[in-house]
Amino acid sequence: MGAFVLTFAVIGLAFTNPGEVASYNVDAAASQIVWKGYKVLGEHTGTINVQKGSLNIQDGQLVGGSFAIDMTSIACTDLSGEYKGKLEGHLKSDDFFGAATYPTATFVITSATPNGVDRYKVTGNLTIKDITKEIKFIANLEKEEGQVVAKADIQIDRSEFNVRYGSGSFFDSLGDKTIYDEFDLSVSIVATGN
Repeated sequence: MGAFVLTFAVIGLAFTNPGEVASYNVDAAASQIVWKGYKVLGEHTGTINVQKGSLNIQDGQLVGGSFAIDMTSIACTDLSGEYKGKLEGHLKSDDFFGAATYPTATFVITSATPNGVDRYKVTGNLTIKDITKEIKFIANLEKEEGQVVAKADIQIDRSEFNVRYGSGSFFDSLGDKTIYDEFDLSVSIVATGN
């Protein structure tokens, strides 16, 4: 389903008691998700807001975490005026992500297995429009002091989440109106320790 590569900058781990799980809370205002979608005749880009989340660290290692994404916040940054409003409205409509019915998307880490120095094989569940798909990816941890910065470049196949509008996988004769199933997310998550 898509490839995840995450980089974490983690701080203050030396002050956590051995065996204790430390939860780092996401700073939604400082975090950002940038999306990019592709069609035959071009592409569009924009942002989606992180709503809330956390990363769990035990003995300096990633052991879990989760993130919630505000789908009602989908915005287009490469257009302006009327065209910007039309695209944002369409992306939030039932043709695409149905944000009124499904206002939140989530990602939950289900396992994190060490894979080299400060590297992990991570498995997690991504839920969009109440459809959940398992994703596996490599995560990297960097230890510093005071906060966690997580970055990911992700490719997602929207058709797996019943987002089919303009998809060549489901509709014939779309020609240059075809919108590709895969879209990219560039994720930057900032979280702070308790």
